[in-house]
Amino acid sequence: MKPAIHPTALIDPSAELGSGVTVGPFAIIGPNVIVGDRCRLGPRVTLQRNVRLADGVLVGDGSILGGDPQDLKYRGEETWVEVGEDTIIREYTTINRATTATFKTTVGARCFIMTYVHLAHDCHIGDDVVIANATQCAGHVTIHERAILSGLNAVHQFVTIGTYAFVGGGSRVNQDIPPYVKAVGNPMELYGLNSIGLQRAGFSGETVAALKRAYRLFFNSDLNLSQAMERARTELTPFPEVERFLAFVESSERGVPA
Repeated sequence: MKPAIHPTALIDPSAELGSGVTVGPFAIIGPNVIVGDRCRLGPRVTLQRNVRLADGVLVGDGSILGGDPQDLKYRGEETWVEVGEDTIIREYTTINRATTATFKTTVGARCFIMTYVHLAHDCHIGDDVVIANATQCAGHVTIHERAILSGLNAVHQFVTIGTYAFVGGGSRVNQDIPPYVKAVGNPMELYGLNSIGLQRAGFSGETVAALKRAYRLFFNSDLNLSQAMERARTELTPFPEVERFLAFVESSERGVPA
C-alpha cells in the first residue's frame, strides 16, 4: 500500500517511507529518516533528521523527533533516534538525538509516551514503558522494560529506573529507582513493592514474597547496604527477579532512596 501523504507535507528525497504510512498536514520529514510500515504521523510532526521508526509507530500532532542533542559538547556528529514497533508517541513530545556517548537515543517497542514528554540525548527506554504527561527526562536516563512514570516527573541525568518500577506523579527523580518498587516525592522516597503491578503481570506469590523480604532488608531495617546484601544472599531464594533486584542495588551509581 502506497503512503498517504498530505499535499502540505515536506519530505526530504533521502527519506524512506514504508507501506501504508500516513503523513498528516504540514509534517516535515528530514534527511536520513526511515519510517516503517503502517506508521502514522500526525499534523505538524517533525522528524528532523536521522530518525528510524519501526513498523506501526504513531507520532502525535506537533511532536519533534531527531532534533540536535542539547549538549554543549555536541559538534554535529552523526547520531540517531530509534523507536520500536507499535510505540505510541502523543502530542508535542520531543525526543533528541544522542551524543557520541552512545550514538543512539532509543525507545523500545509498545511504549506509550504521553503528551509533552521530553526525552533528552542518550536516553534509553525499554519495551512496554509508560511515561505520562509532561515528564521530562534529562540526558543519559535509562528506563527498564515495563516501568511506569506518572505525570510531571523530573528525571535527573544518568538516573536508571528499574523494571516494573512505578514512579508517582510530580516526583523529582534524582536517584536510581530499584526494580519492582514504588517511589514518589520531592525528595524521593520508596513506598514498598509495586504489588498491584506485579500481580497484574502474573508474578507468583513466592516471587512477590521474596521481593518483599529483600525490600525489607534494604529499606525497612537497621542494616547498612553491605549487611543487607549479605543477608539477602544467604537467606533469600535466588529467583531471577530477586537476583535482578540485588544486582541493581549493588551496581547503582547514583544510589537509591533510603
